[in-house]
Amino acid sequence: MKTLLQSVVIAFGIACALSAHADKGGLRYSIAVSKFENKSPGDGQQALAQTFSAVLTDSLQQTGRFIVLGEKDMRIEAIGEQDFAASGRVAGGKKAPETAQMTPAQLLVKGEITHFQQSTGGGKSGITFKGMTFGAETDSVEVNAVIYVIDSTTGQVVGSRKVKGEASRSGMQVGISQLKNMTADLGAFKQTNVGTAVEKAIDQAVGFIVAQLERIPWEGSVVLVSKDGKVYINRGAREGVARGQTFTVGTAERLRDPSTGEVLDVTMEKVGTIVVDQVRDKISIGRATEGAGNIQKGMSVLLPADS
Repeated sequence: MKTLLQSVVIAFGIACALSAHADKGGLRYSIAVSKFENKSPGDGQQALAQTFSAVLTDSLQQTGRFIVLGEKDMRIEAIGEQDFAASGRVAGGKKAPETAQMTPAQLLVKGEITHFQQSTGGGKSGITFKGMTFGAETDSVEVNAVIYVIDSTTGQVVGSRKVKGEASRSGMQVGISQLKNMTADLGAFKQTNVGTAVEKAIDQAVGFIVAQLERIPWEGSVVLVSKDGKVYINRGAREGVARGQTFTVGTAERLRDPSTGEVLDVTMEKVGTIVVDQVRDKISIGRATEGAGNIQKGMSVLLPADS
C-alpha cells in the first residue's frame, strides 16, 4: 500500500506540473540531458549512470513539453559532419548537412547517481539468455540521484532535487552487470527491478524539471516585419505555438552585475501585442493588435504577464 500511495502522489505531482504548464499554451522548451556521473561505489556502476540518463531523456520526450536534443557527444559528431561538408571534399546537394541550423538548448539537465544498492536472496537457479543471467529470486533495489537544471543563457543552476527510487519483488530479475546490454532495449530494462527503481526516481525528476518551467521565461524573437504588416517570429509548431495565441512584443534588456557580468534581472519595455494567424514548423506569422508600426525585427516576443 505504501508503494502504491507513493506512486499515486508522484503521478499527481507530475499531472499538476503539466497542467500548470498547459496554461502557457503547451509551449515547449529545448532541453539537453548530459550523461550522468556515478558517485556510488561498485563495479558496473557507470552503466547504471548511462542508463539513467537514457531513461530520463526518453521520459522527458514522452511528456510532450520539451524539444529534447541529442547528448553532447551526438551534437559534437553532428558539428564534425557539418565541418566535413564545408571542407569542399564531399558532394554538395540537399543531403549535405548545413551549418547554423542546430537548435540551441534553453535548459541543461545533469546529475549524479549518489547511491545504489542491490540485495538478493533465495535460490540462484535461473536461465542464461544472450549473455544475461535471469534468476528466480527476491531482489531489492534502491537508487538515489541528484538532478540539476541549468539555464543555458546564464549558466546558473535554477533548481536541484534529490530523487529516490526503490523496488522489491520476487521473480525474474537482471543484475547490474548486465546493464550495458540492456541499455539498447529500454523496454526490457524497465521490466527489471533496477529498471523499476530507476523509473520511480525519474518520475520524481521529470515532475521537478517540468515545475521549473514556471520560473523560466519563454522567449522568442521577431525575425521579419513585412510591408503588409505581418510579423514573423522564430517559434512555431515545434515549440508548441498555436493559432490564436497572443504574445507581447518589446525590447528586452538584461541587467548585469558590472563586476561579475552575472545577469541580475531581465526587463521588458512593451511596444505592442501580436496574435498568431499562421503556424509553421519553426516559425509563426501574426498581426499586430496593439502598437502596429512600432514592432521591429530583432525585438523579443514573450507571453503576456497574465498568462
